[in-house]
Amino acid sequence: MAGIRLTPEEPEMAAGTPPRPQLAPSVAGAGGGSGGLEMASDDERSVAADSWSVRSEYGSTLDDDQRYADAAEVLAAAAASANFPSAASDYCSDKDDQDPGDVEGSMLGLQSYWDASYSEDLANFQEHGHAGEIWFGNDVMDTVAVWTKSLCNIIQAGIPSGHDSIKSEVDEKIFSNYPVLDVGTGNGLLLQAIAKQGFTDLTGTDYSEGAIELARNLATRDGFASIKFLVDDILETKLDRKFKIITDKGTLDAIGLHPDGRAKRIMYWESVSNLVEPGGIVVVTSCNHTKDELLQEVEDFSKRKFGKENMDEGAGPVSQIFRYIDHVRTYPTIMFGGVEGSQVCTVAFQRM
Repeated sequence: MAGIRLTPEEPEMAAGTPPRPQLAPSVAGAGGGSGGLEMASDDERSVAADSWSVRSEYGSTLDDDQRYADAAEVLAAAAASANFPSAASDYCSDKDDQDPGDVEGSMLGLQSYWDASYSEDLANFQEHGHAGEIWFGNDVMDTVAVWTKSLCNIIQAGIPSGHDSIKSEVDEKIFSNYPVLDVGTGNGLLLQAIAKQGFTDLTGTDYSEGAIELARNLATRDGFASIKFLVDDILETKLDRKFKIITDKGTLDAIGLHPDGRAKRIMYWESVSNLVEPGGIVVVTSCNHTKDELLQEVEDFSKRKFGKENMDEGAGPVSQIFRYIDHVRTYPTIMFGGVEGSQVCTVAFQRM
């Protein structure tokens, strides 16, 4: 939940529906592609992925009660039979230090989960024409698209100082050709919403081939065949161009759910910082992190890049790689434990 530190909220389920399975630590500690370690068979992964897919207005090809029950059995068996070592990474030397922003790992951080999920979505599209899940819902997607357009005044003005006045009216001649990259694009529907705002140079990437195939099919069907979709992993990107705008709706969340999520989030910001033009913007939408947590993560990334020399030598303030611009203020809020927050946050940063 963004704005309040809670575990990710589940969709409402009808009375009597079995709860969705929670990962045991031994399962969460398994890393994708770790060489010879087999958490579960492909069929078992598919069942687990089916059970965890976020339900939408499009429904599902499987009975929900049976999906949850099957997945709980599969995951329990995997946890009991496997003994996985902790994921390790040379990228982050202080991984053992607990970070308040860390989220417990789950299968949603593994590529095998998303490959299975988009395989089902693609089959549903081919059989029924369904677009699949809209992560965070239609309202959030449309809000992100409109709000991203409003940020183009900041790009046009260069890199202003102080507090920025984000105008709702933007001259389409200014931004229509701005190159936009959506990382972890999934079914690509966010890019369709952005295209409706007048953007024409649009690229979506995802490490799941099924997601890209689905996104291309949907774009062609819906009249957005000019959107480019590429198979690419943001953590090991092969892209050789820069973008004025980068959007992320849930991708950083999923990366953080990998067993080695803390290190991989650092890799994420490294990659994004290389892909966005100086003066360009990055728009991150999250349900696992609050606005303040995202701001702290970006600040920590800058310190990791520049801070050691500055702090060791007393050379003054740490250089900024990104600066905070603003966040969406129109999402509904709730009160929990005396603290007000929203289920989703969208935050914009500018590349310095």
